[in-house]
Amino acid sequence: MEDFFRNWQKRSAERTKLYKQLLQRANKNEVLRQLPDLHEQAFENIDCLDCAACCKNYSPRFKTPDIKRISKYLKIKEGEFIERYLQVDGDGDYVLQTKPCSFLGENNACSIYEVRPSDCSRFPYTDEDVLLKRQSITLKNAGFCPAVYFVLEKLMERKKD
Repeated sequence: MEDFFRNWQKRSAERTKLYKQLLQRANKNEVLRQLPDLHEQAFENIDCLDCAACCKNYSPRFKTPDIKRISKYLKIKEGEFIERYLQVDGDGDYVLQTKPCSFLGENNACSIYEVRPSDCSRFPYTDEDVLLKRQSITLKNAGFCPAVYFVLEKLMERKKD
């Protein structure tokens, strides 16, 4: 498996066009049936704490339930949480003010893991229909998340069979 991940970011970048074609032409029902198994296989081989590229370079959206839950956990008012940590992006979503994530520890562990935003708990969407429905996000994620790379590569292999 080590060979599989050697230079994976370069390989992913080179194969973006192929991934795009795969996602556009995929038999959606067939792919959706395969995703849970591929997702599980990916995380048998990948430890997010070794990477944390998502937490270092991108921000999840913080929806109202996330803000309420995290504020309560941190024992601060929602307004204070928003003022201290969040800003509104071009899409009108609350996102982090800084990168890396304010809640990312030195060991790549999340200090609010139990109450993290739903975007974080669902990331990298390799076990749900977001992989197919939001192809631009999937292609972007393939460039920095080895789990997305793994799932797309395995889908490509199975397509050949």
